[in-house]
Amino acid sequence: MKLLPCGPGALLLEVDDLEQVESLYAELRRHLVRDAGDIVELVPGARTVLVAGRPSSARVAELVAHLPQWKHSDRAQPTGKIHEIEVRYDGDDLADVAASTNNSRQEVIRLHTSTELRVAFCGFSPGFAYLAKLPPALRLPRRSSPRSSVPAGAVAIAGEFSAVYPRASPGGWHIIGHTSALPWDDQRDPPAMFAPGDRVRFRACPS
Repeated sequence: MKLLPCGPGALLLEVDDLEQVESLYAELRRHLVRDAGDIVELVPGARTVLVAGRPSSARVAELVAHLPQWKHSDRAQPTGKIHEIEVRYDGDDLADVAASTNNSRQEVIRLHTSTELRVAFCGFSPGFAYLAKLPPALRLPRRSSPRSSVPAGAVAIAGEFSAVYPRASPGGWHIIGHTSALPWDDQRDPPAMFAPGDRVRFRACPS
């Protein structure tokens, strides 16, 4: 694990892969959130965790240095809410995903709804959560030609992730369905539906 200074009062912890990020994030939550007066935020990424403290505090480096010997666990412990999201599996790329993965459409839907995904980290746009642990049988590279506009509520997959687009935006993921769930709502507190550590289960809407 590398410790990199990141502005006043913050450290960026760099590890090898997403599995280690999830394990480290869970460990940091257990040991650092007790010092809420000094630790402002923990922000996981694809290969990093940012530990942000108050600019006037030296506690970030001290707390990280005195963590118990961290050992990567292959299975991060759940730390957040469980969300059940109903999906209409009518996406423009559903047939292509089925063909590219040598599955039927029904099998694509079954695989997508049979796995509990985890919010690994958030980014790209407000409310966009990278949902990890997509079944290997559904993993595909991003589209060779991204769309200039993907509608809000589109449910998509790319690589090891699934996601729900929180608003209309460009995007290169494979759209397999749509949902009425709102990952981002300015009038909600907090506005983001998903947070790192949450779990997500997709459910096919009744026909």
